[in-house]
Amino acid sequence: MQRESNSKVFIFDTTLRDGEQAPGCSMSLREKLKIAHALNELNVDVIEAGFAAASPGDFESLKTIASEIDGATICSLARCNPQDIEAAAQAIDANPNKRIHVFVATSDIHLEHKLDMTQDAVVKAAFEGVKLAKTFCDNVEFSPEDASRTDRNFLVEVVNATIAAGATTINIPDTVGYTIPFEYGNLFKYLIENCEGSANVIFSAHCHDDLGLSVANSLAALESGARQVECTINGIGERAGNTSLEEICMAIKTREEYFNFDTQIETKKLYPTSRLVASITGMHIPRNKAVVGENAFSHEAGIHQHGMLQHASTYEIMKPEDVGIAKSNLVLGKHSGRHAFLDRVTELGFSLNTEELNAAFVEFKKLADRKKEIFDSDIEAIVINSESGITGPWELVDLEISSGKSWGASADIKLTHNDGRILENSSNGIGPIESVFKALEDLTGYSLKLTNFEIHSVSVGEDAQGEVTVTVRYDGQDYRGHGISTDIIESGALAYLEVINRIDRKKISRIR
Repeated sequence: MQRESNSKVFIFDTTLRDGEQAPGCSMSLREKLKIAHALNELNVDVIEAGFAAASPGDFESLKTIASEIDGATICSLARCNPQDIEAAAQAIDANPNKRIHVFVATSDIHLEHKLDMTQDAVVKAAFEGVKLAKTFCDNVEFSPEDASRTDRNFLVEVVNATIAAGATTINIPDTVGYTIPFEYGNLFKYLIENCEGSANVIFSAHCHDDLGLSVANSLAALESGARQVECTINGIGERAGNTSLEEICMAIKTREEYFNFDTQIETKKLYPTSRLVASITGMHIPRNKAVVGENAFSHEAGIHQHGMLQHASTYEIMKPEDVGIAKSNLVLGKHSGRHAFLDRVTELGFSLNTEELNAAFVEFKKLADRKKEIFDSDIEAIVINSESGITGPWELVDLEISSGKSWGASADIKLTHNDGRILENSSNGIGPIESVFKALEDLTGYSLKLTNFEIHSVSVGEDAQGEVTVTVRYDGQDYRGHGISTDIIESGALAYLEVINRIDRKKISRIR
């Protein structure tokens, strides 16, 4: 289905709201702010930065992001009740480009088993919710939750009521990833043809990936008249995730002659943003992930390699540089200077302030003394882990490991604290990682429950850096830490120590 003229598609990113709801993906305020700035540089139209009424932390994150981000529209989710809507309005008030996104479930399943409400009560709640939101903000979006399993006639009634109340965007969520492209596309056609005032609002698609169809469903919605897609970086989100931002944007860009749509996304920033989100959330990108996976532009089969040597288009429908993956790989060495390093960082799509650049360059020099060859992926890892700008209070000074198959392992660790203390300790364990973690706990006085431990190779070769991500539970809350080194045991120690530092900093901030 081709269109006569190009049509703008709005990209609504919900990484910081729906994406964060994925198990293990909770983020600190600083991490959310870092991602918000990256999304703004990516040029998304709307950043749904949280659910203001969900928690004090969400409220504060929204308020800070709304105060700092200049460009993208900042949005808060809210249920159709005064408390939620007022909290959303307060949280995003500082930003001139703001949106309140109200929702209520509409399917019979949700009405009976979750809300215990009649259809009339739902219509009234939706109307009054939008009307109240409109008093705080001109830009109001409404979502009938579980729309894809809602009776069509009732869905029209609810949408009519919210358009009459002043909604400017109508989102039609496939909340549980149940629908299929033809069916979902027809739903949009039906609503646009049968809802009063449909020409005056933007229809939006919000799809989940439970059946692996979220991108296909979103594209079907666009073909049927939707002009906004709600998505997340790397497709993270509840259960199987959401529509992947990078996939939907590159599908539109790559098949522009078919869709004749356009987005304002800076596609060369897709890969750096993807890596940033993966690092912060600890959800590593599968190698075969479309657009941003390590294998997306790799060719191993002989016939493919032969074709690529003749002409790249034989087996590549996108250029790697179009999504921010550099052509070259081996780039710098121990004799490279600050300017060369900055040029490469910039070429890889990262934007660093002076403090971040200094921290990253110090780590680069350390790595250059340990590795013969520095790859782009090494630099990306350095930059992402240096961007936080947070150190201490504990710092790893020395680490020695002894292990044997018959007797286990022993770790000798030396730490410094920013109050001047120097502490050393030895601990035994079944293996090197256990002995290291026990020694760190003994030295710092924390007893932590390790719930997840992941190892990921950053680059290639015998001296490749290894990235360790750990998740621990302490005092009823999950904390996540990352560590990168050419020594995987050291990576684990750094990751565990980062968690301990997070807990320490949180305690200090509470005292203050």
